[in-house]
Amino acid sequence: MEAWIWIPITFLAAFMQAARTAGQKHLTKDFSAVGASYVRFLWGLPFALVYLWYLHHSGGHDLSAVLPVMGWTYFVFAALTAISQIAATVLLVFLFSLRNFAIGSTYARTEALLTAIVGAVVFHEALAGAGWVAVAMGALGVIMINLARTGVAGETFVRRLFQPAAGVGLLAGLGFAGASLFLRQASLSLGLSDWLYSAALTLALVLIIQTAIMTGYVLFRARDQIAAMGPNWRGCLFVGITSVIGSAGWFTAMTIERAAYVKALGQVELLFTLALSVLFFKERSTPKELLGMALVAGSIIVLLLYG
Repeated sequence: MEAWIWIPITFLAAFMQAARTAGQKHLTKDFSAVGASYVRFLWGLPFALVYLWYLHHSGGHDLSAVLPVMGWTYFVFAALTAISQIAATVLLVFLFSLRNFAIGSTYARTEALLTAIVGAVVFHEALAGAGWVAVAMGALGVIMINLARTGVAGETFVRRLFQPAAGVGLLAGLGFAGASLFLRQASLSLGLSDWLYSAALTLALVLIIQTAIMTGYVLFRARDQIAAMGPNWRGCLFVGITSVIGSAGWFTAMTIERAAYVKALGQVELLFTLALSVLFFKERSTPKELLGMALVAGSIIVLLLYG
């Protein structure tokens, strides 16, 4: 396996995530935030299972040989991945109800930096010096873009560090960071040489857990979201396909390379999102957004050349 293969896989995952986000933005006309999130899991699961089935048969894998290596460590980390991702999503949704949503959402954008810190402290996945520079540059660029898009001044961002919205935003970022680190540990615990199959197996299990949890919630609290899927099946299908391709990319890249590097490179997703906003939603970028984009692009160059 080429050492650099995680790079194009991450670019693919980032682009598909941007496309999925645009699709979910379109769905919010008829779905709640929870409903739009549920679509991602429910409509993505069948494609994840088909992908796993294809890899299983084309790679000649023997299920009886795979099952014994799926120990408690694997299932615990997979469950933690699923729960962390759902919790982070719920926290982001909760931010909408707070007065200082813009502040919280900006702090949530520190996900890549939090992934690097937690990965180094908890899982001993230390980065090289250039890696830390790239992560910091990318985080600063993402924060600048978010501040520009929400109209929040930089001094306000710092001054409101200890307000509830900031804490919720940081917890959301920490949840997404934890999900990235947990899924890597889950895939690695299998000890399989076929990293595509290992990532696909973990993706399928995580989606099954997430779909089960979200289905239980929707059935008891938001049944109208299920009825809304019929008239919007094309949008749901688009979100499901782009979601599972993006997730497969993330899971595969993080099985190959440390989560912090993947998340740092994956910040290119924000550039894709801005490009899609300009092309399809006719939104314009401000000078601050362009500066933030330059920082993100610079961080990617540093990461690829020196990280």
